[in-house]
Amino acid sequence: MKLLFAATFLYSFHPVLPLCRPNMCALQQVVGTKKKYFSTCRNWYQGAICGKKATVLYECCPGYMKLDGMRGCPAVAPIDNVFGTVGLVKATTTQDYSALSKLREEIEGAGSYTFFAPSNDAWDLLDPEVRNALVSNVNIELYNALHYHMVNKRLLTKDLKNGMTTTSMYNDLNLLINHYSNGVVTVNCARIIHGNQVATNGVVHVIDRVITAVGNTIQDVIEVEDDLSTLSTVATASGLIEKLGQPGHFTLFAPTNDAFDKLDREVLDRLMEDKNSLQALLNYHLLNSVQCSEAIMAGTSYETLEGSNIEIGCDGDSLTVNGIKMVLKKDIVTTNGVIHLIDQVLMPDSAKQVMELVGQSQGTFSDMLTELGLSAAMRPQAEYTLLAPLNTAFNDEVMSMDQSFLKIILENHILKNKIVLSQLYNGQRLETLAGKFLRVFVYRTAVCIENACLIRGNFFLFLVLTVSFPFCRIFLSLMEAAGLNDLLKQEGDFTLFAPTDEAFAGLSERDFMLVNTVKVPDSDLMATNGVIHFVRTLLYPEGEGYEIMPLLLQWPFFPFQIKSMFKNCVLF
Repeated sequence: MKLLFAATFLYSFHPVLPLCRPNMCALQQVVGTKKKYFSTCRNWYQGAICGKKATVLYECCPGYMKLDGMRGCPAVAPIDNVFGTVGLVKATTTQDYSALSKLREEIEGAGSYTFFAPSNDAWDLLDPEVRNALVSNVNIELYNALHYHMVNKRLLTKDLKNGMTTTSMYNDLNLLINHYSNGVVTVNCARIIHGNQVATNGVVHVIDRVITAVGNTIQDVIEVEDDLSTLSTVATASGLIEKLGQPGHFTLFAPTNDAFDKLDREVLDRLMEDKNSLQALLNYHLLNSVQCSEAIMAGTSYETLEGSNIEIGCDGDSLTVNGIKMVLKKDIVTTNGVIHLIDQVLMPDSAKQVMELVGQSQGTFSDMLTELGLSAAMRPQAEYTLLAPLNTAFNDEVMSMDQSFLKIILENHILKNKIVLSQLYNGQRLETLAGKFLRVFVYRTAVCIENACLIRGNFFLFLVLTVSFPFCRIFLSLMEAAGLNDLLKQEGDFTLFAPTDEAFAGLSERDFMLVNTVKVPDSDLMATNGVIHFVRTLLYPEGEGYEIMPLLLQWPFFPFQIKSMFKNCVLF
């Protein structure tokens, strides 16, 4: 009978192959290794696994065998008992140890078993001292070890659900099952490399390592492991140590003592005094799912318990975190998850001080804060929000400003409170370190503070917080003549299009105003009661019939004409 990984996989991947090679299943093999992976048509990783080239192979599907002179695997394979089937799938070391430990009689007899049988290579990978200890005491230890690889019922891979536990035949200790979306199935993080070999009294799955009994939680491991003593201290101080002992399905990337030693001592001391930062730090190392190393075939982003994402990938046989090889030891299996030891501490933004968040693209801003003494003014225990301009905002004009004036400008880029994006709303007023208030504007596709909008998680502000009008004297004189100065001093939300002196100087008798053709050389100059855009031409009220030049030649204008023309420059 056709089981999981049957030839139906090939119908969509290679429509011709099943016609000429019946009952063959496709798998990928990493070039230069013995590692093979069954997969599904949606999970072919562009000819590579963990960055290494992979080739496609075809083998007989479970339950079928080759016949001389015939294509594919046309014959139904004979069914044997579990003991005989272990030999048929070339797990001969497990078969020999079953005979040596007196397990053979049991798995040849009546019953219905699932045997997760280690391959020959899996036994070779086992620590020699451990292996010798098992073999030398065959009547007890080896028998118990093999029993831990067995379940007292038949389980095909389709029955092995992600996150399930099943009871082994050794002291009723559990086996932890994970069935991943890429087709990989693991038992205590050992990968099934040959599945669903049906026997008369059960089923055999060949796995890639010898598994050992699991009885400790993640909390137990970090509390007794000498190389994780600093992590244990951090977890205890954060108040989360007991969480690591609760039932669940966690992955912990556990920094070693050496990893913490790489941190600046001041940073570690600061973290130890701040429980919230410690919790953020620890939760950034935790996933709410079990990610065994053998299931990772390419880079994937996962959300941590802290809320930010990290990318778990692989490079050959090495696990990577955020693209960096930092995993020292993989797959320490516990009752509530798996631990991977890493040689670096992962630092989330939520555990950093505000100045530590400033990146290279805002390096000038950071340097200016230090140079002007503002970084020292931000007290360590207080909360701030930086509105950090990009380096390009610091042009020659800004850098040539008087230092005292520039300091005031930068003080208005520091909010007194800790504000995150989700807390901003339209019309909100945010107090700065200088005592000024900045307004929040929420648009359909942007959130802005005054004239600056959010870019990739940072606030980009033009460093123009005061507005002067040295190049629009004619416009200001006309506003005064029209009696409109008081209008622009009123409270409200106005938008002013202010013609520059150049707009008046370049007029001819044939000039007429059309709003849709006006260019705006300078925009988003914020005022307390609105915003100003400078324009190079006058905005003429449509349908009023005024020509600009005759009006200018009739200086001074009639007040009603001036009001009509210049009210058209103000949006209420």
